[in-house]
Amino acid sequence: MQTAGVAVAVVALLAGALFGYRQFTADDAASAGCDNPLRLSLAVSPELVPVAQATATDWVRSGVSVADRCIAVDVTSADSADVAAALASKSELNLPGVTGAQQVKVPNVWIPESSTWLQRLRTLGPNLAPNEAPSVASSPVVVAVPQPVATNVFQWPQAKLTWKDLLKRMTTGTGLRAGIVEPTRDAAGLAGLVSLAVAANDGGANAQQTTAAAMRGLVVGRSAVRDDLLQRFPRAADQATLASAVSAAPLSEQTVNAYNAKTPAVPLAALYPDPTPAALDYPFTVVPGGDADRTTAAERLRAAFTGDKYRDRLAAAGLRAADGSTGKGFPAAPGAPAAGGQGAAAPNLQVVDRILSTWTAMTAPARTLSVFDVSGSMNRTVPTAGNLPRMQVLLEAAKRGLSLFDDTWATGLWIFSTELDGPGTADYKELVPIGPLTTNRQTVLNTLNAITATQNGDTGLYDTILAGYKRLKDGWEPGMVNTLIVMTDGENDDKNGLNRDQLLNELGKIKDPAKPVRVLIIAFGPDVAPDGLKPITNLTSGGVFAAPDPAKIGDIFLQAITTR
Repeated sequence: MQTAGVAVAVVALLAGALFGYRQFTADDAASAGCDNPLRLSLAVSPELVPVAQATATDWVRSGVSVADRCIAVDVTSADSADVAAALASKSELNLPGVTGAQQVKVPNVWIPESSTWLQRLRTLGPNLAPNEAPSVASSPVVVAVPQPVATNVFQWPQAKLTWKDLLKRMTTGTGLRAGIVEPTRDAAGLAGLVSLAVAANDGGANAQQTTAAAMRGLVVGRSAVRDDLLQRFPRAADQATLASAVSAAPLSEQTVNAYNAKTPAVPLAALYPDPTPAALDYPFTVVPGGDADRTTAAERLRAAFTGDKYRDRLAAAGLRAADGSTGKGFPAAPGAPAAGGQGAAAPNLQVVDRILSTWTAMTAPARTLSVFDVSGSMNRTVPTAGNLPRMQVLLEAAKRGLSLFDDTWATGLWIFSTELDGPGTADYKELVPIGPLTTNRQTVLNTLNAITATQNGDTGLYDTILAGYKRLKDGWEPGMVNTLIVMTDGENDDKNGLNRDQLLNELGKIKDPAKPVRVLIIAFGPDVAPDGLKPITNLTSGGVFAAPDPAKIGDIFLQAITTR
């Protein structure tokens, strides 16, 4: 057997992840008499790197070997989102909301900050992540608040914060400036977003508006990476600085501990909200597909991430053990829970996917043209909506949907029926030109309030779709999702206009893959056959969203927007 040696190579992929840690190289292994080590790559969430490095160093120095070969462990600091994306990309799949990671190599062992990453990967393919990945550390998800704000606004540390209370303060003009790390890439940000969305969903009839208002506030306050968000907390305790800085954000307890360890001018308070989200659980993940010797080495290494010495190392990094207990030197904080307890179970992935879809739709820059059917049938009443006219039900849904549109969006508004301005005139009319919502949101809202249905007009659907498509294509803007949203309660019945085959032929002629325009058709009421509209949306990579009961138009509108 070869003499056991040590090679623990640390590569900091994220700026600022490591400071002052010794970097072991292959030369170290050779000088220790280990000429041919079995190299094991270990990618670790940045905050766990010093703990993993020290633990792996002790482990290999103990003389472990596999198949008569000593072990070398390369510990790499890697953002969990990047490794997850690399694992998906290896199977030629894409993880929704996560891009990049071309420079990240798939490791033998991966310790992300949360099992949520493994769950999301398993939805893409059952073999992308193992079913068993024991936790080796934990950190509760908290609401980080500057201590003066926590004391004056939230009565910290005596009062208990609830997500509903935080949601109310975010959406009722209290001046609370919320921040969040991009939840498609950050597990603590995702836990906070889900908790707020669940709290908003308990808001009864106003749930959609409340959810939209909360998300819009977070969209404004989002940061691509954690360090950027931390820089936006106040640097001084005067009222002007406190009022202009971020005053609440979902982060991990460890992040707050690490921030306060640098003795900032304004420390952060960690508020532990009710209900408690699932804690970050740092699963030790043996990546599928590795060779037998490395898999054996990885499984043996996992046993080293236990014990009192390891727990104390976690404490020094501001982390808890897997069971929630703490080691010596863990920074005690007012209001922190006692040892034990991991919070709620991880949320249902269908709930997570729906919330992330809404978030992605709100954050992706968009250029939209919304087109409303005002034909005579829109005057019919909806028994399931208190006998309100279809037009009114649709417009109320549209006004709620407008609250989902971010200020980075540009939008315009048309109506259509047949010959709107008299015989021989067009079936459609522009009411609001496409423009940024920063300047025309109120105009769009006022216009929606004034729309009425015609008395006898028919449905010039196909001519309108072609005209709207051309308008979006003519003004097509790169970097934005260019989308035509058509809302109708009837089939095309314009005898003087295009038929469906003619429309498809015309769309095929002008369609440009370099300038894609998606067509979304929201079909409501019992008079529309969605299958007849699908060839149109299939040609344009869009979709048909049907609500046979017009009272459900609000849900369908939200679904259409979030799949944009």
